[in-house]
Amino acid sequence: MADLVVYSEIIRNLGLVIVAGFGLYLAWRRVTASTRQAGATLQQAELARRGHVAELFNRAVGQLTDVKLEVRLGAIYTLRQIASDFPDLAEPTFELLSTYLRESVGKYEGDEPPVDVREIMNTLRDYLVLK
Repeated sequence: MADLVVYSEIIRNLGLVIVAGFGLYLAWRRVTASTRQAGATLQQAELARRGHVAELFNRAVGQLTDVKLEVRLGAIYTLRQIASDFPDLAEPTFELLSTYLRESVGKYEGDEPPVDVREIMNTLRDYLVLK
């Protein structure tokens, strides 16, 4: 009789170990799936953010030639912020600003360049100093 109790406890403990191992396996699978889903969500959010930045970039490029000074300054500040937030876009952004600066040279009157041109020069200077 005592042997029967010992064997039943061994079988019970073995069953508990098997069930616990299966539970750990299921928990591991769930964590793995959640981790993959979180990674996919982050990637999707990053793609959406980059799409938004591309739209901002395109809009700012179009606004550089606007008649109103405020709109041009807003475009310059937007491009500066894009270059700051996305280092991989900094080079094309500053290339664009320097090209705009070269193309707009001589299109202003007087000794002092307009505010937007000065702001582009300041932005490019800050970029070259930090580089």
